[in-house]
Amino acid sequence: MYQTDPPRPPQEVLPTMYDLPSELVGERGLPDEFHIFQPRLLSETSQPCNYPPEEILIATDLNLYYDPRHPLWYKRPDWYMVLRVSRAQQQQDLRLSYVIWQEGVAPFLVVELLSPGTEQEDLGQTLREVNKPPTKWQVYEQILRIPYYVVFDRYTNQLRGFRLEGTRYQELSLPNQRLWLEEIQEGLGVWQGSYENITGLWLRWYDANNQWILTSTEQVEQERQRAEQERQRAERLAKYLRSQGIDPDNLPQM
Repeated sequence: MYQTDPPRPPQEVLPTMYDLPSELVGERGLPDEFHIFQPRLLSETSQPCNYPPEEILIATDLNLYYDPRHPLWYKRPDWYMVLRVSRAQQQQDLRLSYVIWQEGVAPFLVVELLSPGTEQEDLGQTLREVNKPPTKWQVYEQILRIPYYVVFDRYTNQLRGFRLEGTRYQELSLPNQRLWLEEIQEGLGVWQGSYENITGLWLRWYDANNQWILTSTEQVEQERQRAEQERQRAERLAKYLRSQGIDPDNLPQM
């Protein structure tokens, strides 16, 4: 699409998510199993209490187009969160990608899951090649200025967090492998447990009481256990009443 005289606004000239590719055939770094399950656990347990759900976008492997001067350049974070943007309410409105010049809001947090092939770029240890797009670190830190950047290495089970201070990321001290994010009133930590019947160390969210936020499956199991405990308590009470010559079935209703 070409400019006119007078110039048309950028929103009418720049490509939208419907014009940009949502995937490239043959791209390296396709998700392995861990890159499928770990983002799913993050999404299931993320429940910021001070933002309405309809104003929080959570994305996994969704292309992030970041530079209107180079509209085909993008990064594909393993997981990211954007605040104060509208979530799609209808299936046909689901995003094909996240286009920064359309949305006008940069992500609040990006999580990258380290792998041997991407570790150096994820940690800002590679230099930008001539006439090539900037590295992930440069995009997150210098172009989009994303407030928080988190990396998790499942091979060393190490969680590292970075916060934007001025113009640069500063690494944060993470006691007990936990990072509290005051802005959304929840934190990220490394949890030992079983998810989808796979036991290991996982990255997941916790609340202001330092309790792990439950998945829907865990909530169902918790309710099942609570109901079972209540049933057993009622059985013990009925047994005691019968031992005292009282028929629990004939007690007056409260």
